[in-house]
Amino acid sequence: SSADTVQVRARTDSSGIAAFYGLVLSDVVDALRRAWPVWRAARIGTPGRRPTSVHNPPSFFCRPRAGEHLLSIIQAAGWPIWPLILCSIAALALVIERLIALRRVRVAPDGLVDEVITVTRQGMPTIDMLTKLSQNSLLGAVLAAGVKTVALDPRCPEPMLRQAFETAGRTAAHRMERYLNALATIASAAPLLGLLGTVIGMIEIFGSQGSSTGGANPAQLAHGISVALYNTAFGLIVAIPSLVAHRYFRGRVNDYLHDLELDSERLLHHLVRLPNRSH
Repeated sequence: SSADTVQVRARTDSSGIAAFYGLVLSDVVDALRRAWPVWRAARIGTPGRRPTSVHNPPSFFCRPRAGEHLLSIIQAAGWPIWPLILCSIAALALVIERLIALRRVRVAPDGLVDEVITVTRQGMPTIDMLTKLSQNSLLGAVLAAGVKTVALDPRCPEPMLRQAFETAGRTAAHRMERYLNALATIASAAPLLGLLGTVIGMIEIFGSQGSSTGGANPAQLAHGISVALYNTAFGLIVAIPSLVAHRYFRGRVNDYLHDLELDSERLLHHLVRLPNRSH
């Protein structure tokens, strides 16, 4: 009948598909079996095929450690990478130092100018209070300079008082911008050092081709290429974070300078209107 014919045809089709996938799987296994000795010889560097056992596992179970791999990269890159390593250490130290120094609690604490205005309404603070205020933060040093000027000369003119604030503000700006030029120098010099390593690598490549009598030396050629590529990459790795950190710290310093200017101007107007300054 037609139903029996359909069942027979379905069994035939299914058996044909199973046979097809069986042939494909056997071809894949056979290809892997033939490619394994070649791949292992290329990975280990010795010709021939070594039996795989518990004492001799495949190479993907014996990958080198991260420290050993990094040391091999440094050795392959040659001496031009050492200045880049020193630059990376210096950049990391500068970034950590600036992160600690440019915290808001050490530059411009919130509510400090309000406390100073409240204290000066009741009278001029003592020298010990001004010393503690100047040691509190950079903003405290700027505010203490203005208050100290009024404490020493209650009738000092406004231009002199403003000059005291500006002088203290320039000192605070200099302290906030410390080491930023060094960080910018590292960000600019690291790509040039990487380019120097690239040039040295190219020189080694051309030197290996010109000095060899029987053609180019593959080992020296590969070493020159590795020096060129590793130094270029490492130079960019050092330069990009340094540039980003420099831009970030520069923007942070500008924000702090704006806050210091506003708070100083606010305290200046308050000191000018003090009752003991009236003639």
